[in-house]
Amino acid sequence: MTHPPDDATMPERHPNAPAAGTRIPPHYVKCFGCGPNQDSGLKMVATLGGGLTVFSEFVVTIEHQGAPGLAHGGLLACAFDEALGALNYLLQQPAVTARLECDFRRPVPVGEKLVIEAHITGQQGRKIYGRASGHLNELNGPVAVEATSLYIQVPIAHFGQFGRAEDVEWARADRSRMPRTYDINP
Repeated sequence: MTHPPDDATMPERHPNAPAAGTRIPPHYVKCFGCGPNQDSGLKMVATLGGGLTVFSEFVVTIEHQGAPGLAHGGLLACAFDEALGALNYLLQQPAVTARLECDFRRPVPVGEKLVIEAHITGQQGRKIYGRASGHLNELNGPVAVEATSLYIQVPIAHFGQFGRAEDVEWARADRSRMPRTYDINP
């Protein structure tokens, strides 16, 4: 279920979350969604909005095609996973995807920018619920994709336990690239 239950509450934005308008740094430079070190990655840019909102965007390239000239649907789901996952930056708590549901409304052509507005819709314990809409070229553009999500908050040790050891070690050694609250060094 990606819709918050009736007894869910709305979390508060963490007092240490940066101000609206702040660009979120990549959570990991090798991330396919937001990392700058992925040649064919999405290289998504996310900016904090007011309240519990994040705005993300990326341009569909020829490497992102499914059908000729159109973005691959799975790649668009990846973009929404990245955009909805960025909401956890507002809570200053790492989380992992538990469920993601996407509704594809119209094709997204190569060369087009997808602007995604995501917001938190509720919280129940460690469960964080979100909703997002992706617009062609600008926030007021036609809606191409909509999504809802469920994320589960996890301790930072989760990534050390389940991540590939050499990547976890690389991230530990490269602390300057990690947001301070997501520091994986105890």
